[in-house]
Amino acid sequence: MKATEVPEITGAYLFEPTPHADERGFFCRTFDADVVRSVGLDPNAFVQDSLSRSVRGVLRGLHLRSGAGEAKLVRCSYGRIFDVVVDLRPGSPTYLGRGFFELSDATQTTLYVPAGCAHGFQALTDVADVSYRIDRPHDPAEDVTIAHDDPRLAIPWPLPATSMSARDRRAPRLAEALTHEEG
Repeated sequence: MKATEVPEITGAYLFEPTPHADERGFFCRTFDADVVRSVGLDPNAFVQDSLSRSVRGVLRGLHLRSGAGEAKLVRCSYGRIFDVVVDLRPGSPTYLGRGFFELSDATQTTLYVPAGCAHGFQALTDVADVSYRIDRPHDPAEDVTIAHDDPRLAIPWPLPATSMSARDRRAPRLAEALTHEEG
């Protein structure tokens, strides 16, 4: 497994496993504490694993956590997704930087999203399962949502959004969400 820094988002990483394939399929390590530690992250900081299943066109996000934020490892364990990270850390050298990734079951690549960054994705296949490893327990009172179609972010979603949660459909634009976050 190798770790590669994401240039558009300071502190974000892609963890790419080395699959061992044969006639049965493949086997690969999807988490390696030593590799995580090698880029300065604490592998023991992750306290919760979650899984979402989405159908083609479903759009989830953009989400982030207020307060101390929330760092997470994101992997598409089945299917394929278009994944987005937006750096919303005011002191970051990549503030408002955007990273776009295709994560899939073919590669099992894991994306590390630093605390203070918004995250979202769209399912590109009939079924897409996304696994999350999160560094603190979920507190719904800290949920922040930003409009996926905010022109300031200009995210090139590959498909029309076929389904979104009510919360995501009502999400404010970035400027309003940041004002609310700071207030």
